[in-house]
Formats: sequence, structure tokens, C-alpha cells
Amino acid sequence: MLVKSILKGKGSDVVDIAPELTVLEATAVLRDKRIGAVLVRDKAKTIVGVLSERDIVRALANTGPEILKKKVCDLMTRQVVTCLPGDTVDHVMGLMTDKRIRHVPVVEGGKLLGIVSIGDVVKHKIAEAEMEAQALKKYITTG
Repeated sequence: MLVKSILKGKGSDVVDIAPELTVLEATAVLRDKRIGAVLVRDKAKTIVGVLSERDIVRALANTGPEILKKKVCDLMTRQVVTCLPGDTVDHVMGLMTDKRIRHVPVVEGGKLLGIVSIGDVVKHKIAEAEMEAQALKKYITTG
């Protein structure tokens, strides 16, 4: 199964924020949108980073509540791992595992097409396993 199959099912909507927002403002976006990470894009809509709940929790533990007054650009992860729509779900799972990340933007030709989360990947792997199980049952009972 390919990443574009996941996007076809979930859509291409991506929540993004500006790097100048405060971390506190970013937490409100995460809460309101019920998401675990948000892309950070500049005025030209270029991806400049990603900010996750984990980033915020680590900063709170290391620095304390004053981190909430800092700008997103002070805290975000700048080296964003991306994938292509033609990549396999297994490849993206490997990226997520190796890099210890839960969200991977899907980019092709410099254009953002969507974002895939660990939840999306797991959901599709389960669906794939269920389809295989059904096919095997059908083969066994009709063969």
C-alpha cells in the first residue's frame, strides 16, 4: 500500500502555523484541532519546521513554564522528515521508527500534499491485515 492511498482516504488538509507564534498559541492550535503536531510554514508556505506535543513537553521539563512565552521557531524541529506519495506505508513506518517521529509530511516537487500520522499508518496496516484474512478465509471455504 502506498502513502497516496492514505491521503486519498483522509484528505490533504494540513494545519500549519507561523514561526512567530508563541508556544502557548501553538498549544491552543494543537488542542483545538485535536492533533499531536503542527507544521510550521513561513509566509511563502515553505515548511520550516514541525512542532509536536513531545517537543513542548520536553521543553517544559527542561526549562519550565516560561517556554510557553517563546516563539515556535525557538522550539520547533527544523529538520523535517518528509515522504513521497509513492512511498510504501512500510517505508514510512520505518522512517517513523528510525527517527522516533509520529508525523510525516507528504511532499512532491516542493508541494505539500498532506501529512501522515502514526495513527493513519496503523489504521491502514490493520485494514490491510483484515483484507488478507478475509481473502484467506474465502479461499479456504470455497477451495
